[in-house]
Amino acid sequence: MEYIAAPSPNFDARPAPPDMLVLHYTGMQTGTAALARLVDPAAKVSAHYAVEEDGRVFALVPEARRAWHAGVSFWRGERDINAASIGVEIVNPGHEFGYRPFPHAQIDAVIALLADIRSRWTVPDERILGHSDVAPARKSDPGELFPWRRLALEGHGLWVEPAAAPGAALLPGDEGLGVFALQGALARLGYECASTGRYDDTTQTIVRAFQRHWRPALCDGAADGDTRARLMALLRLAGPPR
Repeated sequence: MEYIAAPSPNFDARPAPPDMLVLHYTGMQTGTAALARLVDPAAKVSAHYAVEEDGRVFALVPEARRAWHAGVSFWRGERDINAASIGVEIVNPGHEFGYRPFPHAQIDAVIALLADIRSRWTVPDERILGHSDVAPARKSDPGELFPWRRLALEGHGLWVEPAAAPGAALLPGDEGLGVFALQGALARLGYECASTGRYDDTTQTIVRAFQRHWRPALCDGAADGDTRARLMALLRLAGPPR
């Protein structure tokens, strides 16, 4: 695969080989502006790759180095997500500047990039994540318009479409064993979700992040039967933490 060199100085040593991929959108008005920021030493942010809307792929940081893309984050007990992951920035203005669907050429390039990266590193499907998965309180990217289902069909990531579970939705403000079980399931999948038995703001935020990735048709933060069924099915696929 061909890359356009755009070296960023914003990296440091990686303590161990990467085993995770974190996908972002750039959230800036243009790809040019985003690329300039990713290579600016004053910005102190970077990623390993950036993918333009026309499918061009820019190589910013060597994969063997730790890029600075995830910030304060968490997944399955891991807090230094930068150390564990390869970060891919996908050009899109995001929710702040006019969120829009990702062009086919861009997604084709992302799929090819993931295949190339995974030919060099062992990255399980359950560790191909969005920025909103590892930082749900701060981030919403790459968002509900990102085609996670297509990536999974191409062999990158997890996707399920089970029949919806029966029963009433769990809603913000609810309390009890059902909420406790929901929080435990979200934590087992990987989110930092305390099992309090109260459907508080944090739980709602995490449910919405889950929906952005695995139930993008409706991201309302309510754990209806469809959301809960997808969560249970994903737990069976993902298996226990390593």
